[in-house]
Amino acid sequence: MEITGKIIAVLPAQGGVSKTGNEWKKQEYVLETFDQYPRKVCFQIFGNDKIEQASIQAGEDLTVYFDIDSREYNGRWFTNINAWKVERTNNNAATSLAPGNFEPAPASSSQAPDFPPPSETDDLPF
Repeated sequence: MEITGKIIAVLPAQGGVSKTGNEWKKQEYVLETFDQYPRKVCFQIFGNDKIEQASIQAGEDLTVYFDIDSREYNGRWFTNINAWKVERTNNNAATSLAPGNFEPAPASSSQAPDFPPPSETDDLPF
């Protein structure tokens, strides 16, 4: 899934130690869509290395690709929106972060594909 909008808040990083003794860190961000009726969506990036590589700042225009994950704890359900790819769209310069590792990926070509000219025997009614 994906969503596009402006980052309006960068929430404080959270971290801890898992049951197995491994340290973990996550960062949450709030994105506001550009729709007629803007929506606010809080998503997270998990892992200190991915947080640093994404380097998301308030005010940036982004397209965020994410997965939604829900789990039950003590009879209540909790839902996380986990980003796996982020593309910057500020100033028409798209910077994308590759899935999973958040490494910078080459910008995609904005050139339109070449289509053959319409044929004389086109049987479509429009």
